[in-house]
Amino acid sequence: MARSVWWGTGIGVGLSAVSTGIGWFYSSVLLDPTQRPVFPERVLAVDGASVALAPTRLAAQQGVWGLRWIDGLAVMGSPTAITADAVVRPLLGGDVPRAGTAAVLDTGPYDPDPSARGLSFETVDVATPLGPSPAWFVPAAEGGAGDTWVVMVHGRGGSRREALRVLPALHGLGFPVLVPTYRNDVEAPSSPDGHYHLGDTEWLDVEAAVRVALDRGARRIVLFGWSMGGAITAAFLDRSAHASTVGAMIWDAPLVDWRATLRRQARNRRLPPGLIPFATTITSRRIGIDFDRFDLRRRPPAVRPPTLLVHSTEDTAVPVEPSRALAAVAPSLGWPMEYLEVPGVEHTGAWNADPDAYERAVVRFLARVLR
Repeated sequence: MARSVWWGTGIGVGLSAVSTGIGWFYSSVLLDPTQRPVFPERVLAVDGASVALAPTRLAAQQGVWGLRWIDGLAVMGSPTAITADAVVRPLLGGDVPRAGTAAVLDTGPYDPDPSARGLSFETVDVATPLGPSPAWFVPAAEGGAGDTWVVMVHGRGGSRREALRVLPALHGLGFPVLVPTYRNDVEAPSSPDGHYHLGDTEWLDVEAAVRVALDRGARRIVLFGWSMGGAITAAFLDRSAHASTVGAMIWDAPLVDWRATLRRQARNRRLPPGLIPFATTITSRRIGIDFDRFDLRRRPPAVRPPTLLVHSTEDTAVPVEPSRALAAVAPSLGWPMEYLEVPGVEHTGAWNADPDAYERAVVRFLARVLR
């Protein structure tokens, strides 16, 4: 009997140790800001006007995409042919890859800064709590009012390049635009522990950027966030003394429920579902985050400006279901919200699927809520 008890105890301790180890590993992956580029696509052939890629689900996505490789970036249009052997796409600009190149489809087809979109800009330092952090400042177009500023917040592992897609449309509306970095970006200060905090501290850097806008004459702010930028701006709306200045918000594939996103990403990594609570608990203890505060359907932010929420149906990084659920309950939360769902493209690919339609939706929304 005693031997059975000790055997059972040993198994329990062993399983607990394994669970904790896996949870710690997954937590480390989640919190690590180190950039490790991967190039899963392969260029089969190039004829100067088009590129043939090995056939994959991502390579076959419709719309305008970047094709990035180790030392180049091309702009590609929608596929003109999809066969069992290749996906052929027109080359619209940028560099030209060589056959055999390993590459990756990139939602950001433009580099390196607003000049790639024909826009004048300056780099300004934002005085964040951790030190100076650079931001692009694109002044208002001639004739713009200048008192409504847009602050654009990229996602986890992303960069300011994310904003370049839609920047000309916002500039055309007459808004000054500020595109900040935040802690752990390559150009920004690192967090003291070297970890992402999943929005729980990054919002302070966005608050500092908003202060720059207010100090330069802004009276009203439009927040524009992608992916984890949604969690960051939600924390800003809940905690910042400047939240009341936000007159409108645009979210693209936002993180509106961290636990749901962690479950999806754990499944992507083939982590057994029963181990997910270990990972979330360990993550919470390591960085001090309260995941309940990032379930916006149950804990909406204190300030809830008119919001355009955009999400793609084939998003395997941040699931679409929490966005649908939030949009469904928004009226009962006193949260004016317009929901736009885009089929057939991956995470933050709604603009890429149809740039004109996306920008029309953004322009109409802002014209309506800011008039």
